[in-house]
Amino acid sequence: MEKILSQAEWIDRARAVLPAGGFGNFDPGIVIREGKGSRVWDEDGREYIDYLIGSGPMMLGHGHPEVMEAVLEQLPRGMTFFASNARGIALAEEICRAVPCGEQLRYVSSGGEADMYAIRLARAFTGRTKIVKFEGGYHGMSAEAQMSLAPSVRVNFPQAVPDSAGIPPSVAAEVLVAPFNDFEFIKQLMAEHGHEIAAIIAEPLQRIVPPLPGFLQLLRDETQKHGSLLIFDEVVTGFRSTYGGGQELYGVTPDLTTLGKVIGGGFPLAAIVGRADIMRHFDKAEVGAEGWLMQLGTLSGNPVAAAAGLKTLEVLRREDTYDRLNASGQRLMQATSAALEEAGVPFRIVGEPALFEVVFTDAIVRDYRDTQAGNAARTKRYNAVLRAEGIFKSPGKTYPSLALTEEDLEQTEAAIRKAAAALD
Repeated sequence: MEKILSQAEWIDRARAVLPAGGFGNFDPGIVIREGKGSRVWDEDGREYIDYLIGSGPMMLGHGHPEVMEAVLEQLPRGMTFFASNARGIALAEEICRAVPCGEQLRYVSSGGEADMYAIRLARAFTGRTKIVKFEGGYHGMSAEAQMSLAPSVRVNFPQAVPDSAGIPPSVAAEVLVAPFNDFEFIKQLMAEHGHEIAAIIAEPLQRIVPPLPGFLQLLRDETQKHGSLLIFDEVVTGFRSTYGGGQELYGVTPDLTTLGKVIGGGFPLAAIVGRADIMRHFDKAEVGAEGWLMQLGTLSGNPVAAAAGLKTLEVLRREDTYDRLNASGQRLMQATSAALEEAGVPFRIVGEPALFEVVFTDAIVRDYRDTQAGNAARTKRYNAVLRAEGIFKSPGKTYPSLALTEEDLEQTEAAIRKAAAALD
């Protein structure tokens, strides 16, 4: 009979074979055994309401029966072919219908890959090399994306600072870093460097920070003025608050969009989506050898992930789906606000109902540096109490899911009140 291991034993085993012990930065460590609906269980059998939802993709909850049925229907027909398949084509068609900038699509297996190729595609299309990104913006793990991802606020700003070892110093010369929501900085930067810039890449909702009114439109106007491309990284925001993602929510259409998470229904699937005249650079027959952007991936667009994605999007298209999701998020935001007001600590709730977090500061949160100005000790204490009360989330984001029940929401509200009361 196989020995049943405790969570601590699994964590010890993980440390032996997985650098840093595995996935995520959870303190204390956790090993998830299973998930069902709105909940997950760890290897010690503890039950949690899940507000991490796999870091975003499990919007419908774990083990959604219709998604499971679609996957099980595809599995005996084949898992991957390294060739086009009907489900992959159908999913591409649906994504292009949904996303305002969607004319053509190219599959990859992760959001980070999608961002890497989108940046490369912008360079191929424009013939320029420089990229503008925003301090604190996350766009995967490429060398360009790791510039000023999480720099110390003591670093003189602005400058491109690598957040990982192994990045050549030359990369910094090709990345210009700007503060999110700073209108004048963008205008000045583009006036000075617009002729060199291949693209501005931005999350429409940067981590949890919403754009100020008119800021995304400014990015659109400035890129068009200077012949640069605008890339929206919608790996997180795609299909999140609305079916058309952040570009539909905020009313600004980019040239290219990257998607991931939700479109795979819990399986590894991502995409670059955009204007056909730009996307044609993936077609060697269209642009010739010099203009061709080579892109291949063994599992890109495989039929199992596509089947899960197709069914997930079908469910999301149903009436009142987003009304229900956003209502749950709004309720939790209001509960958090009420509890923290009663506790008498300064705070800001930042984000949208479908993705938000509390920052323990009394200052307006407009960019990365504002999020870092929050009281770190209170953040740690607040999240620790939530975890102890059966709430599973990351330290920096709260993702409501469509699987949340009235019981889940009531239990979460009680946990929020207890966590708020524990703060000094």
